[in-house]
Amino acid sequence: MGVAAPRAGAGRALLQGLVGAAVAAVAARTTYRLLTRPGPDGRAPSASGGAVEPEPGATPDTPSAWRRTNFRGRPVTLQEGPALASGVCAASLLTPGLTPRVRAACALAAAGAALFGAYDDLSGSPAARGLRGHLGALAHGRVTTGLVKMVGIGATGVAAAALLRRSAAQTLLDGALIAASANLVNLFDLRPGRAAKLALLTAAPALASPAAPLVGPVVGASAALLRDDLAERSMLGDAGATRSARPWGWRPRHVRPGPCDWRCSAGRWR
Repeated sequence: MGVAAPRAGAGRALLQGLVGAAVAAVAARTTYRLLTRPGPDGRAPSASGGAVEPEPGATPDTPSAWRRTNFRGRPVTLQEGPALASGVCAASLLTPGLTPRVRAACALAAAGAALFGAYDDLSGSPAARGLRGHLGALAHGRVTTGLVKMVGIGATGVAAAALLRRSAAQTLLDGALIAASANLVNLFDLRPGRAAKLALLTAAPALASPAAPLVGPVVGASAALLRDDLAERSMLGDAGATRSARPWGWRPRHVRPGPCDWRCSAGRWR
């Protein structure tokens, strides 16, 4: 009986996480299709002058602010990021096994990070990069969009952690972990699929733990959009990369109580 109860709890958490992953995958894919659909006729021009049904991704109809050129010189869209954020937000509100406070914290963290990330995507300048570049610009009296993004994500992370009613030290630690994790994932978004694969490799193993309802949405949304990322049709950008790091700062004790009592923080068991 002592072994059966924890196994039952782990199985229930896994099922809840898989439900969250499925909801996030459907929501993210649907949003991506809507954002990247071509012009009014629903078709995109082909190289020969005819019309073909296009794959989602950067097209001549994609707003210029969302278009980028990747390292191979191919056009990609940053709209993968808002699509991933939408999937994670939707699943955070619908995944079973989460307490109301955790749902609110997840939604706040997802929406806040996506908003500040999109602001940097759309308004940012390549003149200042990295923490040193942003602080250097600040020393010369310039506030960069990257600095606004970092401060905004940190503040959003602290606000989300505060909803969980923990001590001040734990709240600040969780906020710092969320912000640092977002920055780490963003550093991988330089080649096709790297950021999404990092999110999957770090979050998927936690599906076997009580943290499954927390990480399921990130796993589902990342998996649903990975194909287009690898095909060099899209990239996460700041709006998506900052969002795929969401669960790393929280412990599964914020999931509804169950027979299991494992804990993890920032991807490490303890």
